[in-house]
Amino acid sequence: MAVVENHTEYTVAQRNLSTQLPDIGKPRIVIIGGGFAGIQMVKNLRMKDVQVVMLDRHNYHTFQPLLYQVATAGLEPDSIAAPLRKVFDDEKNFFFRMARVERIDPDNQKVYTSIGEITYDYLVVAVGTQTNYFGNERIQKLAFPLKQVPQALNLRSHILQNFEKAVTSDSDEEIDRLTNFVIVGGGPTGVELAGALGELKKFVLPRDYPELDFKVMKVYLVEGLDRLLPTMSENAGKRSEKDLTERFETIVKLNTLVKDYNGYEVTLSNGEKIISETMIWAAGVQGVIIPGLEDATVEKGRYLVDDINRVKGYDNVFAVGDVAAMYTEDYPKGHPQVAPVAMQQGEQLGKNLSRLLKTKETKPFSYFDKGSMATIGRNRAVADLPGNIKFGGWFAWLSWMFVHLLFLVSFRQKLITLGNWVWNYFTYDRGTRLIIRPFNYRREVEQKKEQLEEKDHRNDEQKETHEVSQENESETVPGQ
Repeated sequence: MAVVENHTEYTVAQRNLSTQLPDIGKPRIVIIGGGFAGIQMVKNLRMKDVQVVMLDRHNYHTFQPLLYQVATAGLEPDSIAAPLRKVFDDEKNFFFRMARVERIDPDNQKVYTSIGEITYDYLVVAVGTQTNYFGNERIQKLAFPLKQVPQALNLRSHILQNFEKAVTSDSDEEIDRLTNFVIVGGGPTGVELAGALGELKKFVLPRDYPELDFKVMKVYLVEGLDRLLPTMSENAGKRSEKDLTERFETIVKLNTLVKDYNGYEVTLSNGEKIISETMIWAAGVQGVIIPGLEDATVEKGRYLVDDINRVKGYDNVFAVGDVAAMYTEDYPKGHPQVAPVAMQQGEQLGKNLSRLLKTKETKPFSYFDKGSMATIGRNRAVADLPGNIKFGGWFAWLSWMFVHLLFLVSFRQKLITLGNWVWNYFTYDRGTRLIIRPFNYRREVEQKKEQLEEKDHRNDEQKETHEVSQENESETVPGQ
């Protein structure tokens, strides 16, 4: 019989936790989130007469555009993740606390966290986004997301473990299930992930597993719209589809949605079924909303902000990056939820807060769109630049690499990533095919299915109780 540990829930006080933040007699700016926007804000508050406090549930910054390369054994996590304390270890006015923010109290200018409460003079919400499953709870439980380093490592282990199982299996159906990969979402993440899996199939895995016929490995890319890369030009979408299908034999499904997934079989909106133990969800994101601010400040999962990123209805609460909705004439639906917007907003807000502290006039945010890029595997990429400049191929791929190296936080990361890319390019190899943290997918699936069944059972019981209550009320005659 399994032993079930009885974990006791303790309050912050019972665990003897406190923020231990010193009062240095300067205005305190609390930044929630150590992403692109938060990093740029701190850089622009250097040497200012303020105390900067950053809160994040992780102690590192993640360069999310390259997470898919960690998941496909192209890079190690430390190539794209940098310790936040190290990034700002020379900043005397900077304080970091690893904590989960639970609630904002704007009336008392406090944030409540897993390590205690923190007061602020100015609050900046820069928490970014989370995966959007569009209300499908089963898919949320069973699909692989790709927003965090641990998720990328789980996916890497799962992919490699599947081939270790496939090489010892004598069942054609099981081999198909283990070597079929379904990617949902034809945006940059989905396209780049499909290209990376295509490279593994064509160049890397056949040398590791010569016993397998890699014609059985199929990569599906499912997109609900009529083309890939819908946020880029039509030319980029068509070129990426051509490169994926012709070069890597990727099976692209356009105008198609995922209707259901049970952990072993994907059901599409056209009725088609694909057996697979790997469905990767890259179909959309939504802002992370922290309880505490008025409901009227939130629209479609983003905080409504004015032209200096101040949350509407508040004087000293701001939101930047993916979680901010700034409606302008050029962007009537808000700015795109991409890293350049977050970086530019973080930089501008850092400067504007300095102006506010000096009672100077602030400057409105204006986004400078430097263009969009997406890579489609070795020597292939597409680029849309300002001035209606569109190109693809080797030069676009080289430009993509240069831009991503430039945006990495530390010189060490740039050096390690460049070294890995050079090695991968000349050897046609991926040096990090390591199963360091095994991931038991089938156990996870069964546990999550049980959770879903228990929840459905509870909902049915509550529904029955409600219906019985209504019947009893209808049978009661007033006055008798």
